[in-house]
Amino acid sequence: MSEFIPVNEPRLVGKEAEYLAECIESGWVSSEGPFVSRFENEFAEMTGRQYGIAVSNGTAALDVAVAALRLGPGDEVIVPTFSIISCVSAIVRVGATPVLVDCAPDSFNADPDLIGGLITARTRAIMVVHTYGLPVDMAPILEIAEEFGLSVIEDAAEAIGQTYEGRKCGSFGIVSVFSFYANKHITTGEGGMLVTDDSEIADRCRLLRNLAFEPEHRFVHRELGWNYRMTNLQAAVGVAQLENLDSAVKRKREIGLAYSRLLADVEMLELPPIETPFAENLFWVFGVLLRDDFPSSPADVMSELSAKGIGTRPFFWPAHEQPVFQDMGLFVGETHPHAERLARRGFYLPSGLAITDSQLEKVSSAVRAAVLS
Repeated sequence: MSEFIPVNEPRLVGKEAEYLAECIESGWVSSEGPFVSRFENEFAEMTGRQYGIAVSNGTAALDVAVAALRLGPGDEVIVPTFSIISCVSAIVRVGATPVLVDCAPDSFNADPDLIGGLITARTRAIMVVHTYGLPVDMAPILEIAEEFGLSVIEDAAEAIGQTYEGRKCGSFGIVSVFSFYANKHITTGEGGMLVTDDSEIADRCRLLRNLAFEPEHRFVHRELGWNYRMTNLQAAVGVAQLENLDSAVKRKREIGLAYSRLLADVEMLELPPIETPFAENLFWVFGVLLRDDFPSSPADVMSELSAKGIGTRPFFWPAHEQPVFQDMGLFVGETHPHAERLARRGFYLPSGLAITDSQLEKVSSAVRAAVLS
């Protein structure tokens, strides 16, 4: 078989090895090392925030964000049904109630027009999630949050370097979270970050990520936290990656535009928009939808592509259809048709930063053959 083209391959072309060697030579490999605070400060500056709090992964960042806002039983949090399960699970784990919102019909993101009708006397927060490289339409959501006195938690894991009306994603709401998994524009292998302008929330995030050790009496605990610390080794890679963020964003858009051109005439495919009224698509992944009248399922097409050495991945499965939540008695009888269609008709193509132009051509040819045959 010819070379396999994975759905993602990271690009490590900067000073990652140099900075890792510095960690090893100095002996600073734990979370106490100097690269951690350097990464926090430089990442916060990139997003236009005052404080950065590095953690072990993006899911950890969501857990800490929800706990830092002291959300719990009796509180409702509006959250998109079409997202990684970590978003809803962070709400469920603290005993709060997730209230799901469907996608807008023309995007992967939560429909702002639906949010107002979901607010009750118990609503405390709105969690927004920028999905697959397109930012959420933030202006109407921020207006709703201000009107009702709600906190906004912004999940910008898939939007590192993206902007909304010229303002960096990650700069909205009271706290924003990021992931540095291997498929993100900045990777530390695993890793995450919270950013905020609120000093009290920043202090709580630092407390909670570090087992809630008290400054005065380290081993006397007034609440439960987590060991969600980022290591100096991870942060060293993150600093090197951040230095090349602009080129990563540029390359992601080149990949997305290449696919858009190469697949433009495949009528049975719905391609992601190149831009919206408030942003250019960052193409974190290049997601496609099979039209409803296409006779085969995404699983069939993905299987055919796999046989040709091409990796793919299905879209998120909606939270309201997750068995684990249904077993908890959540979301009984709910239907969110746009999210359901995305989950059943969508998948995404290889689009990691290390993909070559020749590989893009090969993937596009294979997709065309699978869909047009």
